Parts: sequence; structure tokens; C-alpha cells
Amino acid sequence: MPAGWHGLLLAVLPALALGLLLLAPLARLMLEGFSGQLQPVEASSWSRPWQDSYLRWRVLWSLAQAAITCGLALLLGLPLAWVLARFEFTGRRLVLRLLMLPFVVPTLAAALGVLALWGPHGLISGWLGINLQDTPWLLLYGNLFFNLCLVVRAGVDALGQVNARQVAAARSLGASPWRAFWRVEWPAIAPWLVASLCLVFLYCFAGFGLALVLGGQRYATVEVEIYTLVAHELQLAQASVLAVWMLLLTGGVALAYAALEKRLAAPLRTAPVARQRPQGGAQWLALGGALGVLFGVCALPIVAIFIKAASALWTGAAGIFDEEAWAALQNTLQFSALALALATLLGVLHALAAQASVVWRAAAFLPFVVSPVTVAFGLLLLYPGLTASLPLLLAAYAVLAYPFVAKSLSAGLDGLPPHLGQAARTLGASPWRCFWRVTLPQLLPALRRGMAFAVATALGEFAVTLFLARPEWATLTTLIYQRLGRPGQANLDAAMVLACVLMALALAAFLLIEWPVREHSEHHLQRPGSHLSVSSPITPHA
Repeated sequence: MPAGWHGLLLAVLPALALGLLLLAPLARLMLEGFSGQLQPVEASSWSRPWQDSYLRWRVLWSLAQAAITCGLALLLGLPLAWVLARFEFTGRRLVLRLLMLPFVVPTLAAALGVLALWGPHGLISGWLGINLQDTPWLLLYGNLFFNLCLVVRAGVDALGQVNARQVAAARSLGASPWRAFWRVEWPAIAPWLVASLCLVFLYCFAGFGLALVLGGQRYATVEVEIYTLVAHELQLAQASVLAVWMLLLTGGVALAYAALEKRLAAPLRTAPVARQRPQGGAQWLALGGALGVLFGVCALPIVAIFIKAASALWTGAAGIFDEEAWAALQNTLQFSALALALATLLGVLHALAAQASVVWRAAAFLPFVVSPVTVAFGLLLLYPGLTASLPLLLAAYAVLAYPFVAKSLSAGLDGLPPHLGQAARTLGASPWRCFWRVTLPQLLPALRRGMAFAVATALGEFAVTLFLARPEWATLTTLIYQRLGRPGQANLDAAMVLACVLMALALAAFLLIEWPVREHSEHHLQRPGSHLSVSSPITPHA
């Protein structure tokens, strides 16, 4: 395996990608906020988001909806995680696998799923006779769809680290199950849950697609306001100020998460509490309730999209698969394939270089911290002449997707037994021959896992395409958004069908690349740090 200066040489291409497509656009964005070259900016512009009542509401609501989602995710996720961690039942392994599905569902497909349930003429809202349009419920439910499973999975992993001897000792001393949980289990799992909630907050606070479709005029977030200022009002300096504030706020939360992940990096060797089959009606009821909540929050929007799409096709909706739709499908497949190839190359190089540098390993988190809206806006300011160029669009896709490959490969490299590489080197193999003949075959499961999340990210990318693409480069995500903006039931039906196609593509690509890998390991995500950073950072949900 390459090491030393060989490993540092491998970092040249990923460093150029991060520098030119992430750090430089961020620097240009901050410069725009400070200088206001495109239009005069008052000295008090940096405090304007807190002085202007409209912008202050946007910022405070962005913070509030993220905090409310964290509270709801913890309130629902902790008991769900406890049930899945402590009970053994038929299908448990499948349920844990299905917890990953929301991470690969494109943002707009999830938003359409929420509308299919709770929007005008939704499956549930129509049956109940209620109207949830222009209410915060739609956005909060969409946030829970993406993030509840993250807290549940982190809780399951954390409860697997609880020492069974300590729990048994507490019970033998007369502690009730509740008292044993709060005095023994909760202190052990709290840091893991807090780490997952940091990411939930980041995903919700920096989310774009869900807020754009579900937030409406009143409950849109700061990310949507930045897009509106750039695309519709051409207020670039004001948008820059908001983007910088977003970067500072998300950066603070990301630092808190990084500190927690470092604390949890070393897995504990404990005797886990043995799982048992539910005993009695109360435990079976708890299990059934937990599975019902998971289905209602994490699976029902997906089912609703298929139902709405099937209904639209059954009623003979015309004009859905027109020339525009086929062109968008072709663009989506081509852009995603090219972005995946480039992301794989960058991810492999970054992971190998990270073995020689702790700082470089941490650099893989940079695209996770910055929202795609901020990246796209920075690229728009820095490279105005390349805004409508396909290489810049694909490069932005790859930069947002390649950290999944890098993080997955880094975790795989950490788990490799060192004696195999040492034996190959002793027999005269060069570092490159050792990598290709010994290391790479063992890393294929991790590589495929990272590629699965990368291709799901590329297929569902929305914000960058909205900022940088030409009209003829419309993808399924942008076409869905365009159909939603057109009046008439036919356009809504078309959007549902296209969302169903997009979701099916993402799920098929994910399963085709990653599913065989999982047969080798039931529980490859061994700690919240590796699971949280690899499975869902900001990119797929933005």
C-alpha cells in the first residue's frame, strides 16, 4: 500500500479538486460578502440578517425546524433503537438493512412522497379531510423521514456497546428496568446519540430540496432564501452574507460532531446485552408499535409515491414520458455515470493519501460541512465564464460525491491486517503491485459501498444542477421541480411519475452496487462515526 511521500503524491488531484471547487469558491463567497463589488453593501450588512425582521425569521425558523426535528428524532428514535437492539425477531436483519433506504432516496422524491401523503389531495390528508399546505408539518415530517433512521441506527449501535455485566449488576441490586436504563445504559449511549443529533441538525439546517418544495412561502429556510436572492432577485451581496452566516453556524456544529466522533473512534470491547425474543403481550405490542412507527415515518412516503404514480398511469395521464422527460432521463444517467467515475478516482486517491496524514483524513469531511447551495453559489461567483460548462457541473457533482468513497475506503484500510502487505513487500512486491494484488481485492466491498452512496448522491443532485446547468441539461430532479411549478393536475401527476422513476433508479443503482457486499457482513457499520459520516452527510439530503 502506498505510504510516505508516495501517499502524499496521491493527494495532488483530490487537493486540486477541493481547492478549486470548494475552498476557492468559499473564499470568493466571503470576499463578495465583505466587499460587495457587484452592488454597494452597507457597513451593517453583516448584522442585517439579525436586524431585518424577514431575514431574522428565516434564520430563526431554520434553527427552530432543525432543533424540533432533533427533539422529535430523539423522542421517537431512542425507544425504537432500544426495541431493535434488545429484541430478537424474524426479519430483524432485514429491518436494519432497510433503515439505510432513506439515505439513498433523492430529496425531491422524498418531498413528493410527503406531498403524496399530506399535501392537497394526499392519501392521508384527503381521507382525513385536512389541509396541511403552508404549515410547518410538511417540512418536519420530511426531515423525520430522512433523519429518524439515522438516530435509530446510531442508538442500535450504541446499545450494542453497553456492558451486560453492569446491567445485570444493577438489576441484581434491585434496580427496575427503567432505573437500570437511566443509570447504566443512558450514560453509555448518550454521546453516540448526541453525535447523531449533531448530524441531524446539520442536515435539517442546511437542507435545500425539502425546504424548497415543502416549506412554502412562510416556512422556507435560509438555503431557499439564498437561492431566491441569487436566481430571482440578483441580490448577490446579500446572498453572500447569508451564505457566510450559514457556513459559520454549520461549521460550529460540525466541529462539535468531529469532537464527539473522535471520542467514539475507539470501539469498546464489552460483552453486549443478549437479545431475547419478546415475552408477553406488552413486549410484542412494543415491537409492533416500533415497526409501525418506522414504517409510517421512513417507508410510507416511498409507498405513497408508487401508489400515486401507478394511479396517474392507470388513469392514462398523457404527456408524462414526452421528449423532455426522456432527455432528462438520459442526462441524469450520463451525468451520474461520469460523476461516479470521477468520484471513484478522487475517493481512492484521497483514501490512500489519508493513510499518511491525519489532517488529510479530516479533509474528507469538508464537502459534508458545506451545503450544495453554498458550493454552487460560490462556483457561480468564482467561475462566471464556466457557469454553463459541462466539465464544471460534473466536477461539482464529483466533489460532493467522492467523500463517500474516501470515507468508506479509509475505514476499510484501517481494518486490513498489516501482515498481508508486509508479507508481499518481503517477497519483493513494489508498493503499487502490493496495492493492486493484495490490498485492492480486500477493499472491494468497502469500495462498492462508497460507490453506492456516491451514485445515489449524483442521481439525486438538485441544488448544483439548479444553479449551474443549462436548460438543455435538465435532469430528472430539475424537471420534477419544473413540473411542480406548472399549474394543473396533469403536471402534478407527471411529477409523481418522474419522482417514482428517479427513486427507482437510485434504489436500483444502490442495490446493484452495494447489496452483494452486505452478504459478507451483517453489521458493517460498527460505530456511529463510521455510519454517520459514510451513510448520509449533507450531500444526499440537500
